[in-house]
Amino acid sequence: MIFKRIKPPLLRYTLIVIALLITIATIFVLSVYFGVWGKVPDKKSLAEYQHPQASEIYTADSVLIGKYYLTDRQPISYHNIPKQLINALIAVEDERFYEHSGVDYKSLLRVAVKTVLLQNKASGGGSTISQQLAKNLYPRSRTGKFYLTVDKIKEMIVASRLEEIYSKEELLMHYLNTVSFGDNTFGIESASLKFFSKGSNKLKIEEAAVLIGMLKATYTYNPRVFPKNSIQRRNLVLNSMADRGSVKAGENDSLKALPLIINYRDYDHNHGLAPYFREEVRKQVLNWCKKQNEHGNSYNIYTSGLKIYTTLNYKMQILAEEAMKTHMKSLQKSFEKSYGNSAPWLTNKELILKTVKKSIAYKNLIKQGLNEEQALDTLGQKKIMTLTSWEGEKELEKSSIDSVKHYMKFLNTGSISIDPGTGAVKTWIGGIDYKVFKYDHISQSRRQVGSTFKPIVYTAALETGIEPCTYFSAEEVAYKNLEGWSPSNSGNKEETFMNYSMKQALSNSVNTVAVKVLERTGIENVLDQAIKMGITEDLPKLPSIALGTGEIGVEELAGAYASYVNHGKPVEPILISSINNNKDSILDTFTPTISKVQAYSEENRQIMLEFMKATINEGTGSRIRNIYGLKNDIAGKTGTTQNNKDAWFVALTPKLVHVTWVGLDNHEIGFKNTSLGQGASAALPIFAIWMQKLNRDASYNYITRARFIKPDAAVLSMLECEPVKRDGFFKRLFKNPKKKKTKKFKQ
Repeated sequence: MIFKRIKPPLLRYTLIVIALLITIATIFVLSVYFGVWGKVPDKKSLAEYQHPQASEIYTADSVLIGKYYLTDRQPISYHNIPKQLINALIAVEDERFYEHSGVDYKSLLRVAVKTVLLQNKASGGGSTISQQLAKNLYPRSRTGKFYLTVDKIKEMIVASRLEEIYSKEELLMHYLNTVSFGDNTFGIESASLKFFSKGSNKLKIEEAAVLIGMLKATYTYNPRVFPKNSIQRRNLVLNSMADRGSVKAGENDSLKALPLIINYRDYDHNHGLAPYFREEVRKQVLNWCKKQNEHGNSYNIYTSGLKIYTTLNYKMQILAEEAMKTHMKSLQKSFEKSYGNSAPWLTNKELILKTVKKSIAYKNLIKQGLNEEQALDTLGQKKIMTLTSWEGEKELEKSSIDSVKHYMKFLNTGSISIDPGTGAVKTWIGGIDYKVFKYDHISQSRRQVGSTFKPIVYTAALETGIEPCTYFSAEEVAYKNLEGWSPSNSGNKEETFMNYSMKQALSNSVNTVAVKVLERTGIENVLDQAIKMGITEDLPKLPSIALGTGEIGVEELAGAYASYVNHGKPVEPILISSINNNKDSILDTFTPTISKVQAYSEENRQIMLEFMKATINEGTGSRIRNIYGLKNDIAGKTGTTQNNKDAWFVALTPKLVHVTWVGLDNHEIGFKNTSLGQGASAALPIFAIWMQKLNRDASYNYITRARFIKPDAAVLSMLECEPVKRDGFFKRLFKNPKKKKTKKFKQ
């Protein structure tokens, strides 16, 4: 053997050891190469690798408002990455990137000498961008020094293969699309949107340096959490760029002197604009994916990078949410004050217990095997918890039962505005706070609609031939065949002597007249009319339907009312206009569902619109004019249900239909009094405040200044009658206002 010729024994043994170590190392590297310690991706799999991509949701005016993802990632092409980002990356992460073929052996040698021989912990790393890309594509899953060595060798092999497959530009693109910025955010585009609310192609040099600086330690140099650390790291990146000539010396000093300004925007499902809307869109897209995949496709809302374009108007939604918060905060305060210390969430032990037993926490304890007493005892134990209020979040020492009582008292809301011609949803507010109240009061809720159903009754009456100037007595009647049911009005007893025209009765929401109109029209005719107007709910075939005891969703009510400004044709609200793939090519478009036939005649449409204009100008919705000072063309209807459980307001303008519901999720709690809980007080202000905001923005003049088409002369002629006729002297003389008339209701 060659070693026997070497005479000095020490040298001979030293060389033998070195040769043995080289042999072992070679065998070890080969074992990694051939997959003994786990498969190493081949060139084919590397060439075909697809990044999981977050799907994006956009408003109608192309503003990104949310994402659906497992990992927040938006890959972009190389030509969309600004030069300053590339320069910053190479300056601090791999200055010889264009010189090596995946592994920088010179850098590795430097690290080995400084770290092993000189024990310099600040020597840095020897991984190239290509090696880091390999680690990004195939994250390490094992721990320990042995497996760390295996993974390092794997990454060197993969890096070399990547260099053979992709150009340097493509490698930079893939790296910047895969690198982590912490908080489940991957890729430069997602990071740029999160920290600066702009695409990466719009980043300034100093902003690019901030993001590239984060790569060394995403938490330590997070500009939101540790701004001072971030500035120091940013300036180091700028210095490195200056050393390479990417930034001029004078410019570098100016850039380092700039303050750190971020515009942080976390695409959290619980926060941000229109969370209820985004959740409903998610459900609809999931259903779309399921149907598409039944035909051989493989779309996934969380990984396919879909671009979902919706009908929502970005600024209108912002203003709508502001209006809702302004009113609901004030209303909540008045609501709690009206009950005082006698509030049911404080004193009604039976109701509190019932509500506690409906809670998830209670049900989970029962599932764990605890009995009722044990579960309640556990829930009664105090601990530090965060409770939300209109004044913000507070950490308090409370029990889970205290928490249930706290949230029992909250008024909630659901409001929607749509384009009456297409059904396109412009604003969608499913509740007051998605983080706390996940229940969507638009898509999930069905509540009694109160007097907002009356226009359907009156429309049916006109369709059966009842003239708009027909008069109905406001006298209360006890119906013998309905167990003495006797609908009443909220006005004074003088109404007993009044006979209302249909216009006056509807605009003032006179209950006794609504029932009499229903009686003359026929329940079946009214229910048929509701169906023609797009109401699909199973409504009760009872006289009380005239007062809105049927339960209808906000969406459906909006679609039905749209017919009054859409040539008598109801619409179905639509949320999505198109779904595109990750290259922004259209996969599917969504067209509005509009009835092909009119639900009623054009003449009756004009009559009903005049009725509802009167509601706003002089009836139950008149505070639109005399309190909020709105001079827009508006028609509408207020609604309040029995015991003040539900407050409604529907507004019609030539270009918009807006529906608002306000109430409590617990049906057993209502407003303390009608003055606070009626639709005009509890629901109408949300629309009124919103419309005030729209009026101040000239970009919405096409909506706010739109005018209703003047009714035909024949229609105006039909409405020329006294609004109210009072009973004659002798009829009033012999009629006792305290005694109800009794009769049978004509079925």
